[in-house]
Amino acid sequence: MQFEYLEVCGAEIDTYRDAIGLLRIAVFCEFPYLYDGDLDYEREYLKVYAESKDSLIVLLHANGQLVGATTCIPMVDESEEFQKPFLDAGIDIATILYFGESIILPAFRGAGAGHEFFARREQHAHRVGAKWMTFCAVDRPANHPLRPSDYRPLDEFWTRMGFAKNENLECTLQWKDIDEDEASFKKLTYWTKANPSIE
Repeated sequence: MQFEYLEVCGAEIDTYRDAIGLLRIAVFCEFPYLYDGDLDYEREYLKVYAESKDSLIVLLHANGQLVGATTCIPMVDESEEFQKPFLDAGIDIATILYFGESIILPAFRGAGAGHEFFARREQHAHRVGAKWMTFCAVDRPANHPLRPSDYRPLDEFWTRMGFAKNENLECTLQWKDIDEDEASFKKLTYWTKANPSIE
């Protein structure tokens, strides 16, 4: 499969906010996020990336179609709910690059884009001098009623990418699940990795 990657930073992201927002809504409705998406929320969420001079979004195209995206941003530019676990733990958030998401439409998974997304974000961590890279993932019970029978957690993949789950770093975010009448709070746990190029 022939992929094309496009890296956009800072204010360049504005052009793609709606397209990325619609992609996030399409992918995050799947388990484990089960996100009942809202484009107005997506526009505000992605505005944070557009306003950060050191953010990066990598867009994945196949046959001219946007089929995936991955994001990262200095933690100092992220919103308070993402920063809070690190601030509470006494960790300098100026040393952290936050990996927002990696999203790929189902038909285009398994062809190496996920690895490429991590590689490009790590390259960006080197460029901005981040000592740490991190992302968070939602915690869902194994017996969740909407968990597909063939669902495979990404923990093994993330471990191969060099990240370790840090049970001491958790955040709580609010969104509406596809089977909920209104938004509720969800717990997410952080995965972290040291940048080997930064002492």
